[in-house]
Amino acid sequence: QVDLVESGGGSVQAGGSLRLSCAPNLFTSCMYDMSWYRQAPGEEREFVSGLARDGSPRYADSVKGRFTIAQGNAKNTVVLRMDSLKPEDTAMYYCKADQGYLPPVFSGECHDSWGQGTQVTVSS
Repeated sequence: QVDLVESGGGSVQAGGSLRLSCAPNLFTSCMYDMSWYRQAPGEEREFVSGLARDGSPRYADSVKGRFTIAQGNAKNTVVLRMDSLKPEDTAMYYCKADQGYLPPVFSGECHDSWGQGTQVTVSS
């Protein structure tokens, strides 16, 4: 299992921007689909955005046109650029790695993993 570390959360006013980063803290030979989820108090965790191993992005309808996901500088790292933030974007944001693929030259297994979360607060 790869441990994920998120960073970049914080507090901003509506209309502002934040940049979240997610990276594994240990090397792994597995390659993962990387995603961001969020959970507001009293709500269920919901999908925000994802980046497949082939580079194809996905977005929840609520963030399309405002958020941009991209690969970071290393394997299994991902950056979420959040613009035009709204108070309803306030939540704990979690990074997830799943659909792991291990090239045949390596031995072992890939396991899904979640990060600990980073708080995003948007004030009106």
